[in-house]
Formats: sequence, structure tokens, C-alpha cells
Amino acid sequence: VYTLEKSIDEAVSKSWNLRARRERVDQSYYLRDQARAEFLPKLGTSYGYTRQSEERTSRFLGIEYPVSPKESYQWKGSVRQPLFTGFALISSYKLAELGIDQSQLELDLEKLDLVLRVKEAYFNILGADKAVEVAKTTVESLSQTVKVARSFFEVGMIPINDVLKAEVELANAEQSLVRARNTSQTTRATFNTVLARMADAPVEVEDILVFKPEEGEYGIFEKKALENRPEVKILDVNILQADQQIRLAKSKYFPEVSLTYQYINEGDEPSVSGSPYVDSGHWEVLAVANWTFWEWGKTYYAGKEKESLKRQLMETKSDVEDGIRLQVKQSTLDLDAAAKNIPSTLKGVNAGEENLRVNEERYKAQVSTITDLLDAQTLLARARLEYYRALYDHNLAKARLERALGNY
Repeated sequence: VYTLEKSIDEAVSKSWNLRARRERVDQSYYLRDQARAEFLPKLGTSYGYTRQSEERTSRFLGIEYPVSPKESYQWKGSVRQPLFTGFALISSYKLAELGIDQSQLELDLEKLDLVLRVKEAYFNILGADKAVEVAKTTVESLSQTVKVARSFFEVGMIPINDVLKAEVELANAEQSLVRARNTSQTTRATFNTVLARMADAPVEVEDILVFKPEEGEYGIFEKKALENRPEVKILDVNILQADQQIRLAKSKYFPEVSLTYQYINEGDEPSVSGSPYVDSGHWEVLAVANWTFWEWGKTYYAGKEKESLKRQLMETKSDVEDGIRLQVKQSTLDLDAAAKNIPSTLKGVNAGEENLRVNEERYKAQVSTITDLLDAQTLLARARLEYYRALYDHNLAKARLERALGNY
């Protein structure tokens, strides 16, 4: 038997979407590590072969002597360390760190939606089972009515039309029972799908369709929602990312400075062991500054684009916050309406049961018609369904309020 807590735990542990989101979190950590590696020195090596059309020579004081062989080989090992990149490396690293925060928040958001789907599927099963229960009770009651009507007809107390009316109502109730059972099976298949189980796996759930009043005020709920909702936190992270993107775009205003150390072996043989023209090995250190200082405003407009992106995100955040306020308000209204409906629908059930009892006694005494009795049974079935629907709506409204508040 599944409890609501067990259902949520199993869905969270097995959900394919959550597994995919967790992979996204791992990817963001790998991206952060890649960005961090850009700060460190880079080691490289190369090996090359050069063949010239002819041996190069030089003339000095009328004497010609060779300076470069026709064939040459070179091996080079290098260490390159960036010294200054206009804050581009720092901004890239900050962006990668913020990417971790964003992926974690997106995981939380997916988990919130999943928990709500579990609760909806769970309460759908309970609601469908209650509908089956009401349909079975109605069939049993109408079956008894048909028996009584037949016995009255056999002794000539009522016409055959009264028996036929009762049989028609019984047939309709039996059809309703079949539909209710099919709906119950469908809700179980949906529940299994949400929990990543086989759709036709058997399911039994603990009945928690009870009325527990929920205390709270809209103002408190609104504050909690704006503090807790991952959607708002994701946009906050996006705005911080936009700041770093602005800084990254403007890094092109500055030169890039790097330091490179190279060790070189050359020669006229593949072993690069030297030649009459060059020594076998030597080293060199290069300090290099690259600066593209004019690109017809490309860097300027890149910065403006990212500044516009930041303003867009801030406007989007305001819109999302308005939507959250509306969701919280709607959820509190739905919860309040469901709470008010439960006592009235319960009174309806009690009145319907008493009405049916009176009409059964009156019919047995033949002081009322079969139509009165059938109407009483129909009214009671409807009252029971309305009561269970009110309980279902209340529990579902609580679940949606929790989702609106950013709680599991």
C-alpha cells in the first residue's frame, strides 16, 4: 500500500526527468572545472619537417657559405601562461560557477513539479475509488429496489411500469459502475507512469481524503512564495550571469598579455641532434601582448547587448513575481472554497440518507411512488459524490498551494 510520502520518495528516486537534471548538474561542475583550467599554464609540443627548394647560402667578404640546409627537422616544447586577459578568464569562471547554481535550482524546480504530479495522481486514485464506492452502493441499493418492486408487482400492488423504471435505473447505475472502474484503472496507470513503474502494475494507496483545516494568510503565503520559488532564484542567477557577460564583453577593451617559454631542438636529421648550421637545442622566453583596439564598435555593441539582456531579465523577473502572486491568491481561494464546501456537502449526504430512508419506508407502505424512491437514491449518490469531490478538491488545493509556496 502506497502512502503519499512513499509515493513522493519513489518518484523522486526513479524519475527519468530528475535523473536527466542531475546529469545537467554534473555537467555544470565539469564546465566550472574547464573554466578553472584556463588560469593554469598550458604545456604543448610540436615536431616538424621542412624541405626547401635549395640550400640557402650567404656571402660575406666574397666568400659564400651555407646558412640553412635543404632539409631540416625541429622539435619544440612550450609552456604558456596567461597573465592578463581583461578579466575575461575571471568572468568565464564566475559564469561557470553561476551555472552550477542555475542547474541546482532547475533540479529543484523539476522536483517541485514532480511532487505536485505525484500528489495529483495520488488524489485522482482516491477520488476515482470513492466514485467506484458510490457507484457500487448505488447498484446494491437499486438491486434491492428492483427486488421489492418485483415482489409488489407479483402480488398485484404496482404496475409493470414501476418495475421497468427500477430496472432502467439499475442498468444505468451498472454502466456508471463500469465507467468508474475504468477511470480508477486509468488513474492507477497515470500514477505508475509518474513513479516510473509499469503502467499495468497493481496499485493500492492509503486513504487520506480527510478534512484538515489549513491556517494562514495571503500576505504570509505571498512572502514565502517570493522567497522560496526556484523560478525567482533562477532569474536572480541569470541577472548575475548577465553582469558577468557584460564584463566578459567589455574585456575586449583591454590587451591580452601572456608569457611563453619554449625549448627547441633542431637538426638536419630526424633525431634533431643539431647540424653544422644550428645547435642541437636552445630556449627562449616570449612576453606577448595582443590588443585589437579598433573593430568599428563591435565591443561597444556587444556590451550594450548584454546590458539589454540584463534589463530584459529584470522585467521578466517582475512578470514572474506577479504570476506567483496570482498563483498564491488562486490557491488560497480554492482552498478556502473547498473548506467551505465540505460541511455543506456533508450535510447533503446526511439529508440524502435520511430522505432515502423515509422514501424506502413510504414505498414499502405504498404511500409514495417508485419515482420518489428512485429520485431519492439518485440524490443520495450525487450528494456522496459531491462530498468526496469537496474532500478531493481540498486536498488538491493544499497540494497546489504548497507548490505555489515552493514547498515539496
